[in-house]
Formats: sequence, C-alpha cells, structure tokens
Amino acid sequence: MKKELLQFCWQNLNDRTIRLKASNDSLQESLDSETKSTAGDKHETGRAMVQLEQEKLAQQFQELERVREVLKKIDIDRKSSTIGLGSRVKTSFAEYYIAISAGAFEKDGTKVYCISTSSPIAQLLMGKCKGEEFVFNGNSHLILEVE
Repeated sequence: MKKELLQFCWQNLNDRTIRLKASNDSLQESLDSETKSTAGDKHETGRAMVQLEQEKLAQQFQELERVREVLKKIDIDRKSSTIGLGSRVKTSFAEYYIAISAGAFEKDGTKVYCISTSSPIAQLLMGKCKGEEFVFNGNSHLILEVE
C-alpha cells in the first residue's frame, strides 16, 4: 500500500501545481488587460494588485517545489522499525503516512492520513517504534504497526 500512498501524494502535488498554473495564467491575462487600459491611477492600482497576487503565487510555487523534493526522498522499499519519512504508521487512533500533507487516502475501507513531517502528530511519531505510546490532544495512543 505504500506505493499507492506515494502515488496519491504525487497526484495531490500535481493537482495543486495545475491549479496554481491556471491561477497564474489567469493573473497574466488580467495583467495584459490592465496594460491595455488607459484609466490612469485606477490602471496602476489594478496592475499593482495583480503583481502582488503573482508574488504570492511565486511563493506557492516555491513551496510546491520544496514539497516535490520531499517526495523525491521517499524510498517505499525502505524497511525500518523506526518511524520516519515514508513510514506508514497504524496507531490505536488512526493510520498515517508520513510524507506530505495530502489529505486522506481511502482503499478497501481503510483510511490513511497523509501528513507532513512538520505536522504536530508526525512530530510526536518521528523516531518512535511499534509498541510505544504517545499523548496527542490529551489522549493516549499506542503505535500498533510501523511499515
């Protein structure tokens, strides 16, 4: 299932990239139409707003590139009893895949939450092994499996 989880994360990243590119294209069209306008101050304000949005998108593209680099580091064939990047973890509460924040993957009635290493629950899980306990949101959880 780790292969499917990794594919799910890659698909999530690709979908986010496509949405950002579409937003960027839309902003470029807005900028082009603002360039053709001759409304003076209103024209300059519109251009400035579009450029601010483009800067925000550029930051989001940089974040997606950072996430892409994280996914490239995952070796689904790695065997380890210690939780780390690429681990699938079953606890007494839920199942997690430590990779990127990509939402819930569901297959055959099993739900696995794809979480980033910087998420609070992943921070608690990192470095732990099967049989260890941890407290999250005031509840005690037991690590049942590490894959």
